[in-house]
Amino acid sequence: MVLQEPAGAPSPLTAAGGVGDAAAEVQLSRLRWAVLLLFSSYSLCNAFQWIQYGSINNVFTRFYGVSAFAIDWLSMSYMLIYIPLLFPVAWLLDKRGLRLIALAGSALNAMGAWVKLGSLKPHLFPVTVLGQVICGLAQVFILGMPSRIASVWFGSQEVSTACSIAVFGNQLGIAVGFLVPPVLIPNVEDVEKLAYHISIMFFMTAGVASALFILVIIVFKEKPPNPPSRAQALIQSRPAAEYSYVQSILRLLRNANFLLLMVTYGLNVGCFYALSTLLNRMVIHHYPGEEVNAGRIGLTIILSGMAGALISGIWLDKTKTYKQTTLVVYIMSLVGMIVYTFTLSLDHLWVVFVTAGLLGFFMTGYLPLGFEFAAELTYPESEGTSSGLLNVSAQIFGIALTISQGQIMDRFGTKAGNLLLCSVLFLGTIMTAFIKADLRRQQANLENEQTLLPPEETCSEVMLHTPPTPSNVSSTWLSSPEYSQT
Repeated sequence: MVLQEPAGAPSPLTAAGGVGDAAAEVQLSRLRWAVLLLFSSYSLCNAFQWIQYGSINNVFTRFYGVSAFAIDWLSMSYMLIYIPLLFPVAWLLDKRGLRLIALAGSALNAMGAWVKLGSLKPHLFPVTVLGQVICGLAQVFILGMPSRIASVWFGSQEVSTACSIAVFGNQLGIAVGFLVPPVLIPNVEDVEKLAYHISIMFFMTAGVASALFILVIIVFKEKPPNPPSRAQALIQSRPAAEYSYVQSILRLLRNANFLLLMVTYGLNVGCFYALSTLLNRMVIHHYPGEEVNAGRIGLTIILSGMAGALISGIWLDKTKTYKQTTLVVYIMSLVGMIVYTFTLSLDHLWVVFVTAGLLGFFMTGYLPLGFEFAAELTYPESEGTSSGLLNVSAQIFGIALTISQGQIMDRFGTKAGNLLLCSVLFLGTIMTAFIKADLRRQQANLENEQTLLPPEETCSEVMLHTPPTPSNVSSTWLSSPEYSQT
């Protein structure tokens, strides 16, 4: 039962502390799914450009006449660029919002794709490096967005699923990057034919990236007309003067649970980056001439990981068991890595497909879990800042593990390199067990639901015994024992 108050009269909740105005207009927007799909699409395109060289490392090595390590650096450049630019871009995300960051990310992604079209000669390797660096700049404007889009556009019962779908785009792009280049660019000896096949891939990428940039200009909005959840309403009602970006970072760095998560996330995702970058070299070493199947194995890792991410996202929305789910997925990532390590050299390619799928289901499925767990541990801090710090950790460990595993593989073989990743995941599992489940965002939603929904008996008392005037409604309800308990 709700009392209709005269215009201009303060509500009991507003009189109680201003919470009512902040959360009275909670409503979901129909545009949220279009925004999410569009972000996932240009994130897909950017991730494709990250792995398009590494998935056929041996082909580009021969075309440009450079070392395999130089081609590996085309992938690692993404990681290196992200580290120093995180804080400026996260600051922009906090100060200027989602739309500007989406425009910058999609524009740089398209620009980098067009620059690569100028590198279709073997002596033009520096041009392809420039194009990849521009795409790496675009990635800085993309990786911190999933949890922010989920929080700003989606309700509390679908925020984890939305974050998983946002991460999907990036993962699907890596999957396409494993699948398409080996098919479009066969390992032929004629350099002119090779350049022709490479140009097809570059033209297709540039066209798709440009179309997505135009759609971002037309469709992507800053935020919905009304906040989608009470937690988001409280954040939006906070005066701008109360928020300090520097203080936010300092608070995050003093949050012990978040620091543990930042390290463990970096270890897990760093292993994934190293595995993705070096997968072609691993498979070709044991199965010569199987470039296409090497790409399909990468595709299997990503697709199974997308399924894992979706299932875990739905599970989190239903159960809110962030700590338990994260720990179980981490343990299974370790198990999957061990199984993959000892089955890669069995000379049965189908076994590699199965074990790679098991590994991907948990290792790749962990990505959105980390974002959402961080958002819970650090509420009400900006999701862009917390996810940005997670990604910095992932890039640092990704570079270190890619270089280390590559060097170990060259000297001691693929099994030794993969055992390095197993030991890193074991360390991450132990550290994850020490993270406390301090779910601040869920607590905020629960507390505000209790505040905004007074007990039924109290509403009945006000309706039956008090004349429905603004002053009487406020004083009677605020003086009730039930309100005091709330």
